[in-house]
Amino acid sequence: MANKIIGIDLGGTSIKFGILTLEGEVQDKWSIPTNILEDGKHIVPDIIASINHRIDLYKLDKSDFVGIGMGTPGTVNIEKGTVKAAFNLNWENTQEVGPVIAKAVGLPFVLDNDANVAALGEAWVGAGENNPDVVFITLGTGVGGGIISAGNLIHGVAGAAGEIGHICVEPHDGFACTCGNFGCLETLTSATGIVRLANKFAEEYEGVSDIKAAIDNGDMVTSKDIFVAAEAGDSFALTVVDKFAYYLGFACANLGSTLNPDSIVIGGGVSAAGEFLREKVEAYFKKYAFSTVRNTTKIKLAVLGNDAGIIGAASLALKFKGE
Repeated sequence: MANKIIGIDLGGTSIKFGILTLEGEVQDKWSIPTNILEDGKHIVPDIIASINHRIDLYKLDKSDFVGIGMGTPGTVNIEKGTVKAAFNLNWENTQEVGPVIAKAVGLPFVLDNDANVAALGEAWVGAGENNPDVVFITLGTGVGGGIISAGNLIHGVAGAAGEIGHICVEPHDGFACTCGNFGCLETLTSATGIVRLANKFAEEYEGVSDIKAAIDNGDMVTSKDIFVAAEAGDSFALTVVDKFAYYLGFACANLGSTLNPDSIVIGGGVSAAGEFLREKVEAYFKKYAFSTVRNTTKIKLAVLGNDAGIIGAASLALKFKGE
């Protein structure tokens, strides 16, 4: 009887794989480098070879597996199993992915956008505690997200639902975004966004601050530097983090008032700032959210880290159970 699922988290630098139980427990995981040369034509063959090798290595039978799920950057057509506009993979044009892998491995295959898939992971066995209503926001080099409502991942008519990073939070004086708009959440609460805020504030700040001095000096300042300094009481860094938390809390309040999820889960590299950041975001969330939402929707920190992708991807394959 099939009692395992395979999850794949396809990224621009590495491809992570996991073999999981039907309850979401990771039994084995491994990764290979992503070969994006020659328009990314090696990616799908490398995935096929790696899965087949692992199954042979452990002398597993294909009948042990329900199926395979994968999260990928880019625009995904779930029905056709295709991906396009995944520029960090060199997949500019439409790539046939699902049918090719399903045929070569001999297992059912389903894929979705990587941020959606990470949301599924956190919602299933992470901070979301398997609640059917969870919003996930990931803060990294960009800002991504996924919305799960009544147990379903929300895709929208063109697959663009959950583009939380492109909620406009600063329409009058915002930074330019890669999408062509100004003041998107991504430009302010990503790892690069908080550094941009610090650079902007440094021009006007006149107090004593190591971070301000480093910026004025032209030294490299990271998001981690700013959070560490803020937690240590650097008044300039605290001003920057407070503005960061305002933008994120404001966006969370609007998401909360629209969806009233059980929780809004914050993950990604920047969330390593932990409870110090969560408390500040929660304060602004409570300030701007509708009263009922304020009292029923929780602001949480993600708990799965880098495993959210493979766990969420594997959960996609559960759709084949019982088919």
